Formats: sequence, structure tokens, C-alpha cells
Amino acid sequence: MADDGRVLADVVEHLMCPLCGTDLVLEERALRCPSRHSFDIAKQGYANLLPGDARTGTADTAEMVRAREAFLGAGHFAPAAQALAGRADGGRVLDAGAGTGYYLAAVLEVRPDAVGLALDISKYAARRAARAHPRAGAAVADLWRTLPVRSASMDTIINVFAPRNAAEFRRVLRPGGALHVLTPSARHLDALVEPLGLLSVDGEKGERMEHALGGHFEPDGREALEYEVELGRADVLTLVGMGPSAHHVPPGELAARAEKLPDPVRVTLSFVLSAFRPRR
Repeated sequence: MADDGRVLADVVEHLMCPLCGTDLVLEERALRCPSRHSFDIAKQGYANLLPGDARTGTADTAEMVRAREAFLGAGHFAPAAQALAGRADGGRVLDAGAGTGYYLAAVLEVRPDAVGLALDISKYAARRAARAHPRAGAAVADLWRTLPVRSASMDTIINVFAPRNAAEFRRVLRPGGALHVLTPSARHLDALVEPLGLLSVDGEKGERMEHALGGHFEPDGREALEYEVELGRADVLTLVGMGPSAHHVPPGELAARAEKLPDPVRVTLSFVLSAFRPRR
């Protein structure tokens, strides 16, 4: 979706009304269905496809999205994005929990014939995802509810540090499609967790994820990716500000703790890239 209100036809044709499940079509600056439900396209280019009773209390704030855009834009997570892009294939890519659209853009850059749809519950994230790539559209949606995506319409789903709705992911994937999940390992940000009081990653996270997806997906490979970066204190604060720990450590206290770190500090970035195929 571009900021002039136009929407890629290839993206729109895979959307469905979140209220009645019928097809959506583009009419002027809105998406409409045969049941006359209408969803405006914001001037920033995204559509809000949340039902009226949706709750967005867990959505990223404007400050978190700005922090994420700044940190990702500096290239610190580029190796992870490139690894994900190298795995994702197919012409229709759904980024479930897309944030700023950084990872979706990386996939589309290496898939010149593909189009992408970014879904996120944060309108601030959707604003940026709408402009992440010329072949990407963006919408505000709740991953825990029925996705506003037609059944069997996606070749690939990417999911980066975001919730996973196994039943809905299975529904919108075409037969033979793939789900690629990027998660942090227990070693992620190891030099920062204790001194800054950050949330730690459960060492059994991968096993719990496979169990949660197991009724609908089967594992199709796992790849570990780990490297070190040097971060100044400003980068450290930006990194913390873009993640869940931003909700748990007051900014003033976080800054005081960061002052005690070396400047720069070497930080381990550690990820697990897991692939899954729908069960037959």
C-alpha cells in the first residue's frame, strides 16, 4: 500500500473481511466487502482491519517502533534478515507480526517476483511497514484472531519475534507452503540481560514452540545464527527500547544501569531460524 492510497492488486486479492470473511476490493481510499463493511486506508498507506472490539494493549508504541526502525536501520540484525530471506520462497509472502516491515523487505529484495503482506497489531508499525518496500502492503490486524487473509493464499509466512497462531497460519498457507520462524536463543543479548535487568529467553523456548505448532505443522529444519556486535550506550538503549523489556524497566533506571556498562560493549546476537511445513 503506497501513501497515495493505492494498494497493490496482488495483495488486495488475498485479503478478506475480518467481520464476515468475504472478499475485499479496493474502492477509492477504502477496502470494502459485498456485505458493505468498509475499512479506510490511512494516509500513510495501511488499512486498519481490526474488528471494533479488538484490544491493542500489547501493541508496540510509537516510541518502540521508532527505536526498532533506528536499530534495524543501522544493520545490526542484517545477518539474521539475510538468513531469513535466503530461506523464504514463493510469490506471496505474509509477515505475521511484521513490525516495521524490515524482514519482509529483505525477503522481497531477493524475490523480485514476490509480493508481501505485513500484519501487525500496532498502527505505528503498520505505518512504517506500508512503506517498507514497493511490493509490500500493510494492515493492522490481531494475530490471535482470524487473520484477514484468504485461505490457502500464501506461499510463505515469516514470523520474527512475534506471536504464532498455528491454526490460522495453517489455514492461510497453500498446500506445500512454509512457515519460517526467527526467535532469540538463550544466549541472545547475554552481556545485557543481568546488568540491565532485561527479560531473559527461556532455554526451552524452541521445544515449547514446536509443541504449540505441532497440531498443525511439522518441523522442517532448524538453523542457529550467532555473532557479536559492538554497541555504544545509545545503541544499547535503542535496542532495549524496541523490545518487550521496554515495558518492564523505567527509562530513567535503564539509563542509569547502562551508564555502568563499558562503552562500547560487546553483545552476542543469537537467533534460531526454524522452518515448518503444514501437516497433511
